[in-house]
Amino acid sequence: MYADENVIKIKHAVLYEVAKHAFEGTLEEEKDNIPYKLIPGPTPQFRCCIYKEREIIRQRIRLAEGKAPGAVDDGNIIQVISSACEDCPISSYVVTDNCQNCIGKACVNACNFQAISVGQHRSHIDPSKCKECGKCAKACPYNAIAHLKRPCKFNCPVNAITYDENGISVIDEEKCIRCGNCIHSCPFGAIASKTYMVDVINAIKSGKPVYAILAPATEGQFGANITMQSWRNAMKLIGFKDMVEAGLGGDMTTQAEGEEWYEAYKEGKKKTTSCCPGFVNMIRRHYPELEDMISTAISPMCAVSRMLKAKEPDAVTVFIGPCIAKKSEANEHNIEGNADYVLTYSEIRAMMRAKGVELQPSENEYQESSTFGKRFGNSGGVTAAVVEYMKEKDYDCDPKVCKANGAAECKKALLLLKAGRLPEDFIEGMACVGGCVGGPSAFKDQLAAKKDRDALIAQADERTIVDNLEHYDMKQFSMHRAEHETEV
Repeated sequence: MYADENVIKIKHAVLYEVAKHAFEGTLEEEKDNIPYKLIPGPTPQFRCCIYKEREIIRQRIRLAEGKAPGAVDDGNIIQVISSACEDCPISSYVVTDNCQNCIGKACVNACNFQAISVGQHRSHIDPSKCKECGKCAKACPYNAIAHLKRPCKFNCPVNAITYDENGISVIDEEKCIRCGNCIHSCPFGAIASKTYMVDVINAIKSGKPVYAILAPATEGQFGANITMQSWRNAMKLIGFKDMVEAGLGGDMTTQAEGEEWYEAYKEGKKKTTSCCPGFVNMIRRHYPELEDMISTAISPMCAVSRMLKAKEPDAVTVFIGPCIAKKSEANEHNIEGNADYVLTYSEIRAMMRAKGVELQPSENEYQESSTFGKRFGNSGGVTAAVVEYMKEKDYDCDPKVCKANGAAECKKALLLLKAGRLPEDFIEGMACVGGCVGGPSAFKDQLAAKKDRDALIAQADERTIVDNLEHYDMKQFSMHRAEHETEV
């Protein structure tokens, strides 16, 4: 479920205006005028009045500046725009006109919480007493009780979303895994993430060496003729010193994780991957007893960032991709040398538009990773790479891997691991179905992008993982987290 076209247009309009003024150095003096430019009035476009529409724009501007939309900031990169949250039912279960006000009162008898009372024409459910168990709906012979699912709450895989007495959604920061499912499920655009677009623009304007790290999931997102070289050219035009594909970091992580898996395999220990921050957040927040089983290998994003900073200590590194949870990894996990900032495709495209830069077709001549590193963005890609690495090293190891595709499968695998009933040796966890290519901020549906993605990757040379890494000084930086580098 995705936000409709109108919501997306509003989001992009705000990002563009903020990026444009940030580049021009006029953001502070002009940001109060942006709501009036986008909502000129006098007739409202979507809401009850132009004043509410303008307030929503103001809160979106704050998010675009990396701030919480309201006065209170709980530190979560995912925030509720309270002024935009409206019209969703507080009660999950409601009695419809199908109610016959029957004598049997199966609904009343089924409820263990005295939440249902008999009215003159139909039964009534008291939302303050209802526990949303659904027994009344199952019991009603007329199917007169409907289950109204809040899209954000329904799509949250870890039950982190509730709502207050006014019906405004509330995200439990302690439960939230930052996957971003809720953002694009809300038809009112009432949930969004902080962006660090202004910080990146200011870093570029300051003259610092700012490097872009482009997610492997990017190939195929923008058509078969938009290559990694296309992106590299565009990034340089808007002020980045250079761009490196994160697939190279995929090869680096493969080596580190492969060695770790091999040792664990010999000792009969089980491990989980560490590349997906949504999956890592799920373990730390909901299965903390399994935290020691998380691979200590850093993510491809962090690997490339550490490589760049080893060469150029004052470098500023910016990861670009379809992932919201990557913002959490950069800002909350306290991993030394990690990317300084994370941008989604929407945010980087707003920066490009502000500078008059477009992605142009280019020969597919830039490659720094193996095809296995390029496929890190697919569910099962990490497993394929690690198994390939073990083959290249002639390790006597035939691991069984649980490839958990999406949050639901991740939860199932972790429950089995917790209970000591996981038959596989390792878990590859991807919080998004399909992997990073199915991320919440993907530009194109993964099925629609698959043909172009496969075509672009097929053009890459067939360098091995081991041979590729011989061209890089892997001794300049560590590929593992230190013990003190944990989530705050």
